[in-house]
Amino acid sequence: MKTEEVAAYWEKNATAWTTMARQGFDVCRNHLNTPNFLDLLPDVSALKGLDIGCGEGFNTRMVADRGAHMTGVDICQKFLEFARQAEIDEPRGIVFQSAGAHNLPFEANTFDFAMSTMAMMDMPDIPGAVEEVFRVLKPGGFFQFSICHPCFQTALFEWTRDENGEPTGLVCGDYFHEEMEKVLEWTFTSAPEEMRSEYGNFSIPTYFKTLSGWLNMLLDKGFFLERFLEPCPDAETLAKFPALKGAAKVALFLHIRCRKPF
Repeated sequence: MKTEEVAAYWEKNATAWTTMARQGFDVCRNHLNTPNFLDLLPDVSALKGLDIGCGEGFNTRMVADRGAHMTGVDICQKFLEFARQAEIDEPRGIVFQSAGAHNLPFEANTFDFAMSTMAMMDMPDIPGAVEEVFRVLKPGGFFQFSICHPCFQTALFEWTRDENGEPTGLVCGDYFHEEMEKVLEWTFTSAPEEMRSEYGNFSIPTYFKTLSGWLNMLLDKGFFLERFLEPCPDAETLAKFPALKGAAKVALFLHIRCRKPF
């Protein structure tokens, strides 16, 4: 699937995604992935950063609030409209522009760091994107990103449940399908039924790589690996947000930080 085709899917998703997420229904982002991603993030105050696949700009704004000078890029124009309006409403000095990760419109050695939150696995040219990130980073700069965990969110993915319908584990399979493309259908299950009915499911093209495929790709492109995290909700978070029960059973997400050598 070409980048333009992937972008067309996201143009259809963007309004529903932004509306529901901004009302707090992206529980995994708000209460698991973003807090852990920010905990893993080094000090970025006064650094020049790039958010790749920034969407409507939620995480871009969170990192800007830590003192970084942020630029966000995305292939979805509707997402960028939402992001730019948020910047107008509450300025943080963020520049949002249209760009695909495989063809970043920046000079080499431009940014102190790059980040991407839950977007890399949905890009049709993942190796090309990583190569571009390496190019635009300054020597010594880092790249931190989060993805669906390649060992557990595989092409064959199905929850096992107890008699009460509570998740107990996963059936995983079709793991060794490097670069396999699949369009997934899902929505934010925490959203009210009437909202889910109104908007329907998201349709999201995604690409599957093995864990070794991800890590070896980073090494082959010139990065060295620095830090990893598999976020798990603590007891307090789980009590407040029971929708995260599955994430306490298996690692649904993987956060990686790597660095460009000096």
